[in-house]
Amino acid sequence: MGELVSSNPVNGEEVGRVVVTDPADIPGLVQRARVAQRAWRALPIEERAAMVAAAGPSIVERSRELGELLTREMGKPIQAAVGEVLSCGRGLKEEVDEIANALRPEVLDDGRTQTTLFHDPYGVCAAITPWNFPISMPHWLVVPALVAGNAVVLKPSEETPLIADAWARILQEHLPADVLQIVHGDEQQGKALVAADVDLVAFTGSRNAGAHILSAAGGELKRVLLELGGKDPLIVLEDADVDAAARFAARNSFRNTGQVCVSTERIYVHESVLPEFTEKLVDEARAMVVGDGLDAATDLGPMINARQKQHVVAQVRDAAQSGAHVVFGDTEAEGNFLGPIVLADVDHTMDIMREETFGPVACVQGFSRVEQAVELANDTPYGLGAVVYGGDSAEAVARELDAGMIGINRSCGGASGSPWVGAKQSGYGFHSGPHGHRQFTQVRIVSRPK
Repeated sequence: MGELVSSNPVNGEEVGRVVVTDPADIPGLVQRARVAQRAWRALPIEERAAMVAAAGPSIVERSRELGELLTREMGKPIQAAVGEVLSCGRGLKEEVDEIANALRPEVLDDGRTQTTLFHDPYGVCAAITPWNFPISMPHWLVVPALVAGNAVVLKPSEETPLIADAWARILQEHLPADVLQIVHGDEQQGKALVAADVDLVAFTGSRNAGAHILSAAGGELKRVLLELGGKDPLIVLEDADVDAAARFAARNSFRNTGQVCVSTERIYVHESVLPEFTEKLVDEARAMVVGDGLDAATDLGPMINARQKQHVVAQVRDAAQSGAHVVFGDTEAEGNFLGPIVLADVDHTMDIMREETFGPVACVQGFSRVEQAVELANDTPYGLGAVVYGGDSAEAVARELDAGMIGINRSCGGASGSPWVGAKQSGYGFHSGPHGHRQFTQVRIVSRPK
């Protein structure tokens, strides 16, 4: 099948390469995983957790090396890249302990019957992960699947095979053979993995790809966990702290060059504070430095590739032709670079307000009534995250939003132990936190008379 070449999005230079997996070999890899899983599931969950946790110190020790590889492969600023690596390594012991506790048997007793509820592994989990957080995304799917007693076949994105491969190989050093295997390739390998004899498909990526996976897995009723795209709204109420709202909007719209599933893509601002908010948002955007992620001064690295940049540029230009006003930024940067862009006078007839952008663009639309803002925010098939900035009424507004995760005067992610969950077409199942960890298991009850 040849080799997959990974290129630096800054300059197109080769970063490295991996061997592409022949799709015809994937059923055999899955069968090896199934054989290995029998002994793996037989271990006490504490032993499985300890083996996985043993990788944590190695990840931390190699954080700079891995972070630089991540930056060179997908462009993320180096501080964010190293931070992503460290977040996976430093918290691994606590994470596996949380998983083990979440999956312990529970005893139910009604006085007549005693029932033990077990969380058993499914068997073989196919994990298919994206490029924008190329260590975090595999980590969030692979670790709970392994601790639960599943074997895992991981297919990372073809855009970032090197960093995912390096992370997985660190885990493999502490695991029995074939409990974690890696498949490299593109859509062809992904489809072959979903079609193979797997019991669970855990996927993070686009809505369209998720729909194809759900359809392909449905014939055999395979279990599926899908974290899909978003078109996250931010509502700025009349009594909001405008400075704080503008800072959040800039950070959450532009970080990782907008290549974040919960990026703020639609901003609805009460007309009484709209001019002030827009001015402050532009000030925040103007202060951001665009450049090579290896430069410590860089805030925004390049887009992952020319195709993704072209998608964003096309949306911006189409919106401008339809009446939107580009109040900051442009689409003329060289190569894969694209600086922050602020659009005003947008509306829901424009593609940029309906379809996921996944780029550094903040779209600002005014509203006069709160009911109007809620209606606009919910006018989407997506429902991953949402944020409300405001005073006492913010919580009531938040409860009207059709999203899985809603933040009030902060980002949408929850406290420690919260699941990462999408609503509507942004999620099918969910992961993280005790509730999410259980999604990687089959609930089984055993009952006896008292």
